[in-house]
Amino acid sequence: MSQLNNYTLSRISDERVSEAAGLNPAAGSFGLAFAGAIMLATLSLGFTSMATASTVLSPAQQQQVGHALETDAQIMSNTQLEQQLSSQPEMVQAEIIRINTDARHLALQIALLIPILAGAAGLLNSFRMTRLPDPVPSASAEGMVLG
Repeated sequence: MSQLNNYTLSRISDERVSEAAGLNPAAGSFGLAFAGAIMLATLSLGFTSMATASTVLSPAQQQQVGHALETDAQIMSNTQLEQQLSSQPEMVQAEIIRINTDARHLALQIALLIPILAGAAGLLNSFRMTRLPDPVPSASAEGMVLG
């Protein structure tokens, strides 16, 4: 990882290298937060559409599901969901747990697609980078290596 950081920062001027070094971990954190947001949005949209398409849930229950997701969307295990649904009829419990399982799997697949696409973009960019001339280290990087 340090060699990758050295390569990335070698083309940055001495005055800006500390700023660029600070942005590096921030970009990684942003990527993680973005994937999480996509996962939660996909879970919410998938759950809502599956609940709306359900023939088991009544229109009032479908609206209740939609309202619950608007106010407090979160990823829940089936065990947590069973506890919350304990007062509901057995058919409704089974349907919501089925929907939760399907929506979670879909959300995870879509959320995992983001790092896969980012990795593919990085791989393609690495081929482009092999055609570039070797970077010349900045004076501050030279001092670090010698020191």
